[in-house]
Amino acid sequence: MLSLEFLITSFIVVLIPGTGVVFTISTGLVQGRKASVFAALGCTAGIVPHLLATILGLAAILHTSALAFQVLKYAGVAYLFYIAIVTWRDKSAFAIDGTTSASTAIGLTVKAFLLNILNPKLTIFFLAFLPQFIQPGTTEPIWQLLILSATFMVMTFVVFVAYGFLAHAFRKAVIESSRVQGWLRRGFAATFAGLGANLAFTEK
Repeated sequence: MLSLEFLITSFIVVLIPGTGVVFTISTGLVQGRKASVFAALGCTAGIVPHLLATILGLAAILHTSALAFQVLKYAGVAYLFYIAIVTWRDKSAFAIDGTTSASTAIGLTVKAFLLNILNPKLTIFFLAFLPQFIQPGTTEPIWQLLILSATFMVMTFVVFVAYGFLAHAFRKAVIESSRVQGWLRRGFAATFAGLGANLAFTEK
């Protein structure tokens, strides 16, 4: 179940930059290390609905139903483009004190949560990936699925926090240059828009 093959494969999957990684890195750069932790927490929490969908068999419905897949997909596309527009239009200077208010923390967590929950590819991933590591003939497949998912979520949180902290390490150089800030904002906005466009053309 928790084999070396599972751990290595999961680690590689988590490392691959996606919407959650980009959001966590941009948060670490713009709002600081503490804020990136909340972004990572939200992205990790966004995995739970996909896990529940897999357990309840909803992932199979999503996989076979073109309409269900398209509805969730375009909701995710719309949200990614919304994040892109907000990022592009945000002209405020990067924060430097590193403090994160309760309202900001909740807002970041919810925004990151929505980024992952509106990604239909994550549900398909759980449907296709995790069952491969459930021991054949087991009498408790749900329990094993929960353990595998919990391991994957812990790994996701740790890696995303590392991404956020790494981004924070470069903040001072970024903060000292308004030009760099502008290019980074436009770059992150374009990345979110690109991810949205990629999702829009994704087929099951």
